[in-house]
Amino acid sequence: MIQALIGPLAELAGGWLKGKADKQAAAANLALVEAEAKATIMKSAATSEADWERIMAQGSQSSWKDEWLTILFSIPLVLVFTGDKGREIVANGFAALETMPEWYQYTLGVIVAASFGIRSATKFFGRK
Repeated sequence: MIQALIGPLAELAGGWLKGKADKQAAAANLALVEAEAKATIMKSAATSEADWERIMAQGSQSSWKDEWLTILFSIPLVLVFTGDKGREIVANGFAALETMPEWYQYTLGVIVAASFGIRSATKFFGRK
């Protein structure tokens, strides 16, 4: 009688253990698939960023915007060496710029950062 019960009980326990092992294997497989998907996304993002920077560098080869911004930013630098009147003009200009809306000030910073390829500088312009 006991032997008749042992067989089905062993089969039941074996099935339970197999089900538990299958469940753990499925969870491990899911974790592996998720890790591979995240790695693919990160690789794609890095490739896209490098491609964007290459395209921007190629586009700026025939552009005057960098030279224009350099000249524009040099004007206050030159004016501060021209005497009191030049320093007054620069001070008044920067005071007026401080009264502009923040979105305008940040936009100027982003334009300069993008023009010179300093993408990480946009984080600096967002700080107070």
